[in-house]
Amino acid sequence: MRVELTGPQYDFVTATDRFPALVAGFGAGKTHAAVTRAIVLKLQYPRQNVAYYLPTYDLVTTIAFPRFIETLEAWGLRYKQNKNDKMLHVEGAGSFIFRTMDAPERIIGYEVADSLVDELDTLPEDKARDAWNKIISRNRQKKPDGSVNTVGVATTPEGYRFVYDRWVRQGGPGYRIIKASTLSNAANLPEGYIDSLRATYPSQLLAAYLDGEFVNLVAGSVYPEFDRALNASAERIQPGEALHVGMDFNVGKMSAVVHVLRGDDPHAVKEYTGVLDTPAMIALLKREHEGHRILVYPDASGASRKSNNASESDLALLRAAGFGVRVNPANPRVKDRVLAVNKMIHSEGVRRYRVNPETCPELVESLEKQAYDKHGEPDKAGGLDHVVDAAGYFIAYRYPIRKPATVIKLGFAT
Repeated sequence: MRVELTGPQYDFVTATDRFPALVAGFGAGKTHAAVTRAIVLKLQYPRQNVAYYLPTYDLVTTIAFPRFIETLEAWGLRYKQNKNDKMLHVEGAGSFIFRTMDAPERIIGYEVADSLVDELDTLPEDKARDAWNKIISRNRQKKPDGSVNTVGVATTPEGYRFVYDRWVRQGGPGYRIIKASTLSNAANLPEGYIDSLRATYPSQLLAAYLDGEFVNLVAGSVYPEFDRALNASAERIQPGEALHVGMDFNVGKMSAVVHVLRGDDPHAVKEYTGVLDTPAMIALLKREHEGHRILVYPDASGASRKSNNASESDLALLRAAGFGVRVNPANPRVKDRVLAVNKMIHSEGVRRYRVNPETCPELVESLEKQAYDKHGEPDKAGGLDHVVDAAGYFIAYRYPIRKPATVIKLGFAT
């Protein structure tokens, strides 16, 4: 079986370093390289096992298993699948053991000769460090030729977090970084994929997600392109028009942002902050906006959260009040919600998200001032998060980030 690899993929698959890390942009083929490296190592040392790690169990079942099965079948290797134990047994060549990193304390009870870690840097830094220490402690099966046990990492850089700290700041023998930009895999990507990345992500993230570079995602504004003048709106609520209300649940600090549509562009025209609870917010919206159809885009966690003095969930209360409720089964990742807002604020020279600074002064302040904390997450300590989160739930639902689809081709990274 002839396997075609890009230059960075080949360097990673064949690396003999103890801890090689493929730091790559979106679509650069890091998962393909990781799966290929895992199978190559398995065939080199059929009596030893290989572990493959992903952040969550869902990713094991939806990403790892299908990729491994596709590649094993393409290479003509027979296997048996054990989903309960999260293992693949290859005929005559031992086993692949799949584990998650969301609970590092569960990385126990087995030994392997080599490991692959996919998207290590997406974990919070402390959890990534705990998982890493557990993973390398499992790598202790001896190889018949005496070569070193290896742990290869394939990840998108997420700022100056664990991978940067361990591979760049600390470094040391065996810690090798292999950079891979999305452009290195351009021949295997759908037409327009790279242009769509440029259109989707703000400039400060393109170095990370297109070029695979470590950049500072912690310092600076969460919404760097927002400009109170350029994104300003003079719109007001018109009689009888539908209102689109983003809502954040926090007892004693509930927030809602009322939007109207002009064409398909959203304008924030009214805000409510510091409201006691959901019943109080319902009463306020009904009183202030009588005669309007109200569509609420809330925090998805309201399905289970109980409001003060209420036996029903927040979402049930909103529906019982006659509001249309638009909510996904779970909240989008914070990163995706922020990206959705940033894209509407400014993308390809167009500013679609507008805010009336006279009627939404706190939202304007939050869009201008909210920064990232030391963990690379939007800061919540400064009190700027509630109203902008409320607006963000509406934007992320109605104008979600749709990441460019990639095409899986045998022998090529996607």
